[in-house]
Amino acid sequence: MYDFKTTAFVAVSALALASCGGSGGGGGARDFVRAVGSSTVYPFATAVAEKVAAQGLKSPVIESTGTGAGMKLFCAGVGAGHPDIENASRRMKASEFEDCKKNGVTEIIEVQVGIDGIAFAEAMAGPNMKLTPEHVYKALAAEPFGKPQTAKKWSDVDPSLPNEPILVYGPPTTSGTRDALKELILEAGCKSDPAMAALKDSDKDAYEKTCTTIREDGAYVEGGENDNLLVQKIAQNPKAIGIFGFSFLEENADKLKGVPMSGVVPTYASISDFSYPGARPLYIYVKKAHLGPIKGLKEFIAEWPNAWGPEGYLKSKGMVISPDNVRAENATVISSLTVMDGTGLK
Repeated sequence: MYDFKTTAFVAVSALALASCGGSGGGGGARDFVRAVGSSTVYPFATAVAEKVAAQGLKSPVIESTGTGAGMKLFCAGVGAGHPDIENASRRMKASEFEDCKKNGVTEIIEVQVGIDGIAFAEAMAGPNMKLTPEHVYKALAAEPFGKPQTAKKWSDVDPSLPNEPILVYGPPTTSGTRDALKELILEAGCKSDPAMAALKDSDKDAYEKTCTTIREDGAYVEGGENDNLLVQKIAQNPKAIGIFGFSFLEENADKLKGVPMSGVVPTYASISDFSYPGARPLYIYVKKAHLGPIKGLKEFIAEWPNAWGPEGYLKSKGMVISPDNVRAENATVISSLTVMDGTGLK
Protein backbone atom coordinates (compact mmCIF):
# COMPACT_ATOMS: atom_id res chain seq x y z
CA MET A 1 0.00 0.00 0.00
CA TYR A 2 1.53 3.22 -1.17
CA ASP A 3 3.24 5.65 1.15
CA PHE A 4 2.65 8.76 -0.93
CA LYS A 5 5.52 10.53 0.83
CA THR A 6 8.03 8.16 -0.75
CA THR A 7 7.41 9.20 -4.32
CA ALA A 8 10.94 8.56 -5.54
CA PHE A 9 10.40 4.82 -5.37
CA VAL A 10 6.72 4.53 -6.24
CA ALA A 11 5.20 3.28 -9.47
CA VAL A 12 6.25 5.08 -12.39
CA SER A 13 5.64 7.15 -15.42
CA ALA A 14 4.90 5.78 -18.84
CA LEU A 15 8.40 6.78 -19.89
CA ALA A 16 9.97 4.69 -17.16
CA LEU A 17 7.76 1.75 -18.00
CA ALA A 18 8.73 2.08 -21.62
CA SER A 19 12.37 1.83 -20.63
CA CYS A 20 11.47 -1.47 -18.94
CA GLY A 21 10.48 -2.80 -22.30
CA GLY A 22 6.78 -2.04 -21.95
CA SER A 23 4.16 -4.39 -20.59
CA GLY A 24 4.71 -6.96 -23.24
CA GLY A 25 7.60 -9.47 -22.62
CA GLY A 26 10.84 -8.92 -24.29
CA GLY A 27 14.42 -9.36 -23.39
CA GLY A 28 17.18 -6.80 -23.31
CA ALA A 29 18.58 -4.94 -20.36
CA ARG A 30 17.35 -2.25 -18.01
CA ASP A 31 19.43 0.12 -15.92
CA PHE A 32 17.28 0.03 -12.78
CA VAL A 33 15.60 -2.58 -10.61
CA ARG A 34 11.84 -3.04 -10.69
CA ALA A 35 9.95 -4.74 -7.83
CA VAL A 36 6.23 -5.33 -7.42
CA GLY A 37 4.05 -6.87 -4.73
CA SER A 38 3.22 -6.56 -1.05
CA SER A 39 2.17 -3.29 0.53
CA THR A 40 3.51 -4.62 3.82
CA VAL A 41 6.99 -5.20 2.39
CA TYR A 42 6.82 -1.92 0.45
CA PRO A 43 8.25 0.43 3.13
CA PHE A 44 11.09 -2.00 3.83
CA ALA A 45 11.90 -2.41 0.13
CA THR A 46 11.90 1.36 -0.40
CA ALA A 47 14.35 1.76 2.49
CA VAL A 48 16.69 -0.77 0.85
CA ALA A 49 16.17 1.02 -2.48
CA GLU A 50 17.32 4.29 -0.93
CA LYS A 51 20.58 2.67 0.19
CA VAL A 52 21.17 1.26 -3.28
CA ALA A 53 20.49 4.65 -4.86
CA ALA A 54 23.01 6.19 -2.46
CA GLN A 55 25.65 3.92 -4.02
CA GLY A 56 25.26 5.82 -7.27
CA LEU A 57 22.94 3.37 -9.00
CA LYS A 58 19.58 4.36 -10.43
CA SER A 59 16.75 4.33 -7.92
CA PRO A 60 14.96 0.98 -7.88
CA VAL A 61 11.26 1.26 -8.69
CA ILE A 62 9.09 -0.32 -5.99
CA GLU A 63 5.41 -0.79 -6.84
CA SER A 64 2.77 -1.57 -4.22
CA THR A 65 0.41 -3.88 -6.10
CA GLY A 66 -0.48 -6.37 -3.39
CA THR A 67 1.12 -9.80 -3.16
CA GLY A 68 -1.40 -11.64 -5.34
CA ALA A 69 -1.38 -9.11 -8.17
CA GLY A 70 2.39 -8.86 -7.91
CA MET A 71 2.78 -12.63 -8.30
CA LYS A 72 0.84 -12.47 -11.58
CA LEU A 73 3.14 -9.74 -12.89
CA PHE A 74 6.26 -11.51 -11.64
CA CYS A 75 5.31 -14.87 -13.13
CA ALA A 76 4.26 -13.46 -16.51
CA GLY A 77 7.71 -13.87 -18.06
CA VAL A 78 11.44 -13.21 -18.14
CA GLY A 79 13.03 -10.11 -19.64
CA ALA A 80 13.25 -6.37 -19.13
CA GLY A 81 9.51 -5.99 -19.69
CA HIS A 82 8.80 -7.95 -16.52
CA PRO A 83 9.54 -7.26 -12.83
CA ASP A 84 12.79 -8.52 -11.32
CA ILE A 85 11.45 -8.97 -7.80
CA GLU A 86 8.20 -9.90 -6.09
CA ASN A 87 7.75 -8.62 -2.54
CA ALA A 88 5.42 -10.96 -0.63
CA SER A 89 3.70 -10.94 2.74
CA ARG A 90 3.13 -14.68 2.43
CA ARG A 91 4.97 -17.57 0.82
CA MET A 92 4.53 -18.23 -2.89
CA LYS A 93 1.72 -20.67 -3.63
CA ALA A 94 2.32 -23.95 -5.50
CA SER A 95 -0.05 -22.75 -8.22
CA GLU A 96 1.96 -19.53 -8.64
CA PHE A 97 5.20 -21.50 -8.83
CA GLU A 98 3.66 -23.57 -11.64
CA ASP A 99 2.45 -20.44 -13.44
CA CYS A 100 5.97 -19.05 -13.27
CA LYS A 101 7.41 -22.24 -14.78
CA LYS A 102 4.85 -22.24 -17.60
CA ASN A 103 5.97 -18.73 -18.54
CA GLY A 104 9.69 -19.49 -18.44
CA VAL A 105 10.36 -18.13 -14.95
CA THR A 106 12.20 -21.26 -13.90
CA GLU A 107 14.97 -20.01 -11.61
CA ILE A 108 13.58 -18.15 -8.61
CA ILE A 109 15.52 -17.18 -5.50
CA GLU A 110 13.34 -17.16 -2.37
CA VAL A 111 14.52 -15.01 0.54
CA GLN A 112 12.79 -14.59 3.89
CA VAL A 113 13.61 -11.01 4.84
CA GLY A 114 11.83 -10.69 8.19
CA ILE A 115 8.64 -11.20 10.14
CA ASP A 116 5.44 -9.20 10.39
CA GLY A 117 1.97 -9.74 11.77
CA ILE A 118 -1.55 -9.05 10.61
CA ALA A 119 -2.51 -6.66 13.36
CA PHE A 120 -6.04 -5.87 14.48
CA ALA A 121 -6.27 -2.30 15.72
CA GLU A 122 -8.74 0.29 16.97
CA ALA A 123 -8.67 4.01 17.67
CA MET A 124 -7.27 5.21 20.99
CA ALA A 125 -10.86 6.03 21.97
CA GLY A 126 -12.06 2.56 20.96
CA PRO A 127 -13.87 0.17 23.34
CA ASN A 128 -10.83 -2.01 24.15
CA MET A 129 -11.91 -4.97 22.07
CA LYS A 130 -10.60 -8.42 22.95
CA LEU A 131 -11.03 -10.91 20.13
CA THR A 132 -10.32 -14.53 19.23
CA PRO A 133 -10.07 -16.14 15.78
CA GLU A 134 -13.53 -17.64 16.42
CA HIS A 135 -14.97 -14.16 17.10
CA VAL A 136 -13.46 -12.80 13.90
CA TYR A 137 -14.68 -15.75 11.85
CA LYS A 138 -18.23 -15.51 13.19
CA ALA A 139 -18.25 -11.76 12.53
CA LEU A 140 -16.74 -11.74 9.05
CA ALA A 141 -17.58 -15.05 7.37
CA ALA A 142 -20.19 -14.94 4.61
CA GLU A 143 -21.69 -18.19 5.93
CA PRO A 144 -20.25 -18.97 9.37
CA PHE A 145 -20.13 -22.74 9.85
CA GLY A 146 -22.23 -23.08 6.70
CA LYS A 147 -25.16 -21.05 8.06
CA PRO A 148 -26.50 -17.63 6.97
CA GLN A 149 -24.64 -14.63 8.38
CA THR A 150 -26.99 -12.85 10.80
CA ALA A 151 -24.58 -10.96 13.08
CA LYS A 152 -25.02 -7.20 12.85
CA LYS A 153 -23.32 -6.21 16.09
CA TRP A 154 -20.28 -7.58 17.89
CA SER A 155 -22.55 -8.57 20.75
CA ASP A 156 -24.39 -10.87 18.32
CA VAL A 157 -21.13 -12.80 17.98
CA ASP A 158 -20.47 -12.96 21.71
CA PRO A 159 -22.45 -11.19 24.47
CA SER A 160 -19.17 -10.13 26.07
CA LEU A 161 -18.31 -7.98 23.05
CA PRO A 162 -19.51 -4.37 22.57
CA ASN A 163 -23.08 -3.68 21.51
CA GLU A 164 -21.77 -1.88 18.43
CA PRO A 165 -22.16 -2.51 14.68
CA ILE A 166 -19.54 -4.75 13.09
CA LEU A 167 -17.36 -2.52 10.92
CA VAL A 168 -13.97 -3.83 9.85
CA TYR A 169 -11.61 -2.17 7.38
CA GLY A 170 -9.28 -4.77 5.93
CA PRO A 171 -7.11 -5.84 3.01
CA PRO A 172 -8.47 -6.48 -0.51
CA THR A 173 -8.34 -9.82 -2.32
CA THR A 174 -5.10 -8.82 -4.10
CA SER A 175 -3.24 -8.51 -0.80
CA GLY A 176 -1.05 -11.09 0.88
CA THR A 177 -2.38 -9.73 4.15
CA ARG A 178 -5.84 -10.93 3.04
CA ASP A 179 -4.40 -14.41 2.43
CA ALA A 180 -2.79 -14.36 5.86
CA LEU A 181 -6.06 -13.22 7.43
CA LYS A 182 -7.82 -16.18 5.86
CA GLU A 183 -5.17 -18.75 6.77
CA LEU A 184 -4.11 -17.58 10.24
CA ILE A 185 -7.34 -16.16 11.66
CA LEU A 186 -10.46 -17.15 9.70
CA GLU A 187 -9.50 -20.79 9.21
CA ALA A 188 -8.42 -21.08 12.83
CA GLY A 189 -11.80 -19.76 13.92
CA CYS A 190 -13.67 -21.97 11.49
CA LYS A 191 -11.87 -25.11 12.63
CA SER A 192 -13.08 -24.51 16.17
CA ASP A 193 -16.08 -26.51 14.93
CA PRO A 194 -14.94 -30.16 14.55
CA ALA A 195 -17.36 -30.58 11.64
CA MET A 196 -15.48 -27.91 9.70
CA ALA A 197 -12.13 -29.56 10.41
CA ALA A 198 -13.57 -32.83 9.06
CA LEU A 199 -14.93 -31.01 5.99
CA LYS A 200 -11.38 -30.06 5.01
CA ASP A 201 -10.62 -33.73 4.38
CA SER A 202 -13.91 -34.65 2.72
CA ASP A 203 -14.60 -31.60 0.53
CA LYS A 204 -11.74 -29.10 0.30
CA ASP A 205 -13.61 -26.67 -1.98
CA ALA A 206 -16.61 -26.52 0.35
CA TYR A 207 -14.26 -26.09 3.30
CA GLU A 208 -12.43 -23.15 1.71
CA LYS A 209 -15.69 -21.48 0.71
CA THR A 210 -17.19 -21.88 4.17
CA CYS A 211 -14.08 -21.00 6.13
CA THR A 212 -12.49 -18.21 4.10
CA THR A 213 -15.22 -16.36 2.16
CA ILE A 214 -15.80 -12.93 3.71
CA ARG A 215 -19.21 -11.27 3.88
CA GLU A 216 -20.01 -8.52 1.35
CA ASP A 217 -22.85 -6.67 3.05
CA GLY A 218 -20.81 -3.68 4.23
CA ALA A 219 -19.60 -5.02 7.58
CA TYR A 220 -16.19 -5.69 5.99
CA VAL A 221 -14.82 -2.84 3.89
CA GLU A 222 -11.83 -3.42 1.62
CA GLY A 223 -9.29 -0.74 2.34
CA GLY A 224 -7.39 -1.01 -0.94
CA GLU A 225 -3.60 -1.11 -1.17
CA ASN A 226 -3.09 1.99 0.98
CA ASP A 227 -2.50 1.15 4.64
CA ASN A 228 -1.85 4.79 5.52
CA LEU A 229 -5.37 5.73 4.40
CA LEU A 230 -6.69 2.77 6.38
CA VAL A 231 -4.91 4.03 9.49
CA GLN A 232 -6.57 7.43 9.08
CA LYS A 233 -10.04 5.88 8.77
CA ILE A 234 -9.61 3.80 11.92
CA ALA A 235 -8.13 6.67 13.94
CA GLN A 236 -11.16 8.81 13.08
CA ASN A 237 -13.78 6.16 13.88
CA PRO A 238 -13.66 4.64 17.40
CA LYS A 239 -16.31 2.08 16.41
CA ALA A 240 -14.24 0.54 13.59
CA ILE A 241 -11.57 -2.15 13.57
CA GLY A 242 -8.67 -2.15 11.11
CA ILE A 243 -6.54 -5.01 9.82
CA PHE A 244 -3.08 -4.32 8.36
CA GLY A 245 0.59 -5.10 8.79
CA PHE A 246 2.03 -4.69 12.29
CA SER A 247 4.60 -2.17 11.09
CA PHE A 248 1.80 0.31 10.33
CA LEU A 249 0.38 -0.17 13.83
CA GLU A 250 3.79 0.42 15.38
CA GLU A 251 4.37 3.55 13.29
CA ASN A 252 0.99 4.95 14.39
CA ALA A 253 1.05 4.01 18.07
CA ASP A 254 0.01 7.57 18.92
CA LYS A 255 -3.26 7.10 16.98
CA LEU A 256 -4.08 3.40 17.30
CA LYS A 257 -3.90 0.57 19.81
CA GLY A 258 -3.57 -3.12 19.09
CA VAL A 259 -6.51 -5.46 19.70
CA PRO A 260 -5.52 -8.59 21.65
CA MET A 261 -6.08 -11.87 19.80
CA SER A 262 -6.67 -14.86 22.07
CA GLY A 263 -5.31 -12.74 24.91
CA VAL A 264 -2.08 -11.80 23.10
CA VAL A 265 -1.47 -8.16 22.17
CA PRO A 266 0.31 -7.58 18.83
CA THR A 267 3.78 -6.40 19.88
CA TYR A 268 7.29 -6.75 18.55
CA ALA A 269 7.98 -9.53 21.07
CA SER A 270 4.76 -11.50 20.49
CA ILE A 271 5.24 -11.45 16.73
CA SER A 272 8.94 -12.30 16.99
CA ASP A 273 8.21 -15.48 18.95
CA PHE A 274 5.01 -16.23 16.98
CA SER A 275 2.87 -16.27 20.14
CA TYR A 276 0.61 -13.71 18.45
CA PRO A 277 -1.79 -15.67 16.17
CA GLY A 278 -1.31 -13.29 13.24
CA ALA A 279 2.50 -13.53 12.93
CA ARG A 280 3.84 -14.40 9.46
CA PRO A 281 7.16 -14.32 7.55
CA LEU A 282 7.91 -11.80 4.80
CA TYR A 283 9.65 -12.70 1.54
CA ILE A 284 11.20 -11.41 -1.63
CA TYR A 285 11.41 -13.51 -4.81
CA VAL A 286 14.14 -12.76 -7.33
CA LYS A 287 14.54 -13.86 -10.96
CA LYS A 288 18.03 -15.30 -11.25
CA ALA A 289 17.96 -14.76 -15.02
CA HIS A 290 17.75 -11.00 -14.42
CA LEU A 291 20.88 -10.73 -12.28
CA GLY A 292 23.14 -10.18 -15.29
CA PRO A 293 21.03 -7.99 -17.59
CA ILE A 294 19.45 -5.76 -14.94
CA LYS A 295 21.91 -3.24 -13.56
CA GLY A 296 21.78 -2.87 -9.79
CA LEU A 297 19.84 -6.06 -9.08
CA LYS A 298 22.81 -7.86 -7.50
CA GLU A 299 23.49 -4.84 -5.32
CA PHE A 300 19.83 -4.57 -4.32
CA ILE A 301 19.51 -8.13 -3.04
CA ALA A 302 22.98 -8.00 -1.46
CA GLU A 303 21.87 -4.99 0.60
CA TRP A 304 19.08 -6.86 2.40
CA PRO A 305 21.33 -8.71 4.90
CA ASN A 306 22.83 -5.34 5.87
CA ALA A 307 19.33 -4.07 6.59
CA TRP A 308 17.53 -6.92 8.35
CA GLY A 309 19.68 -7.59 11.44
CA PRO A 310 19.20 -6.37 15.03
CA GLU A 311 21.37 -3.35 14.24
CA GLY A 312 19.99 -2.91 10.72
CA TYR A 313 17.90 0.02 9.61
CA LEU A 314 14.72 -1.96 8.85
CA LYS A 315 14.02 -2.52 12.53
CA SER A 316 13.36 1.19 12.94
CA LYS A 317 10.88 0.92 10.05
CA GLY A 318 8.82 -1.60 12.01
CA MET A 319 10.20 -4.88 10.71
CA VAL A 320 10.36 -7.70 13.24
CA ILE A 321 13.79 -9.30 12.97
CA SER A 322 14.05 -13.00 12.10
CA PRO A 323 16.03 -15.32 14.43
CA ASP A 324 19.81 -15.51 13.92
CA ASN A 325 19.71 -18.89 12.18
CA VAL A 326 16.99 -17.79 9.74
CA ARG A 327 18.91 -14.64 8.83
CA ALA A 328 22.10 -16.65 8.33
CA GLU A 329 20.36 -19.20 6.11
CA ASN A 330 18.83 -16.51 3.93
CA ALA A 331 22.06 -14.52 3.69
CA THR A 332 23.62 -17.73 2.33
CA VAL A 333 20.78 -18.07 -0.18
CA ILE A 334 21.61 -14.58 -1.44
CA SER A 335 25.38 -15.07 -1.59
CA SER A 336 25.08 -18.47 -3.30
CA LEU A 337 22.11 -17.47 -5.48
CA THR A 338 20.34 -20.70 -4.54
CA VAL A 339 17.11 -21.26 -6.48
CA MET A 340 13.98 -22.74 -4.94
CA ASP A 341 12.58 -26.09 -6.09
CA GLY A 342 9.00 -25.62 -4.92
CA THR A 343 9.28 -28.05 -2.02
CA GLY A 344 6.79 -27.31 0.74
CA LEU A 345 4.67 -24.85 -1.25
CA LYS A 346 0.92 -25.16 -0.72
